[in-house]
Amino acid sequence: MDRKASSIIFLAFCLVASASAFDILKLLQKDSELSEFSKLLKETKLADQINQRKSITVLAVGNGGVSALSNVSPDEVKMLLSAHVVLDYFDEQKLKGTVKKEPTTVTTMLQATGKAQHQQGFIKVGLVKGEIAFGSAVKGAKMDSKLIKSVTSQPFDISVLKVSSLIEIPDLGSASAPKKAPSPSEDDDTAPAPSEDDDTAAPAPSEDDDTAAPAPSEDDETDFSSPPEPEDSSTEAPENAPEKSPQKAPEKEKPSATAPAPSAASHVEMALGAGLVMGLASLLA
Repeated sequence: MDRKASSIIFLAFCLVASASAFDILKLLQKDSELSEFSKLLKETKLADQINQRKSITVLAVGNGGVSALSNVSPDEVKMLLSAHVVLDYFDEQKLKGTVKKEPTTVTTMLQATGKAQHQQGFIKVGLVKGEIAFGSAVKGAKMDSKLIKSVTSQPFDISVLKVSSLIEIPDLGSASAPKKAPSPSEDDDTAPAPSEDDDTAAPAPSEDDDTAAPAPSEDDETDFSSPPEPEDSSTEAPENAPEKSPQKAPEKEKPSATAPAPSAASHVEMALGAGLVMGLASLLA
């Protein structure tokens, strides 16, 4: 029973040790100049994420270099410090062997967050005037953060390297800012509001519109409601005068209006007809 209990305790200890093989905050205590850097790792909770990793390299910056982050937002500070954590093990000796010929691009914890844009999650390591230097992999970024010394290392687990300054990551502020949906502008082409000067609007009828029905005037056509005065019955029309059809009075709006009396022309026509009939009768006789 004692052997079984001892075995269980040993296995539990191994599991705990493997789950947390190091404590980055304790490792940074070996250099008093890294106290502010250690404080920021704790505040941003990056220290907990680092302790859960394996094969990692932390590029620590002294208190003088970290003071530049005093006016930076917490989100941007966390993203910037994440770019100083390389997801691989590099001690000073391994770095010298890696960058002999040309710069090397390595992946940082910032890339793992999914917030990095345009190579922001990668840094370059190379030789600048014979010294090992670091810089952002973003195009045009400078490699001006130089290696000072190795603070501590646990081979193939964690390496802490002290560098001269913070690695500048271009446009990091825009990557940390939340994206907003574009608000519709007044000049938006979609569904414009109708204006008073819109040509497509139906014009209001004007007083001078030719299409409007004219109002009846006092000088309009002869009113047929009263019969005209009869002409002199003694006047005879010529024999060759063409027959005239009786003028038809227009329909009145009021059905109660009386029809006009027959005109003088109708009496003349009737007299001519009777004369012609009598003339034909005398010829036949």
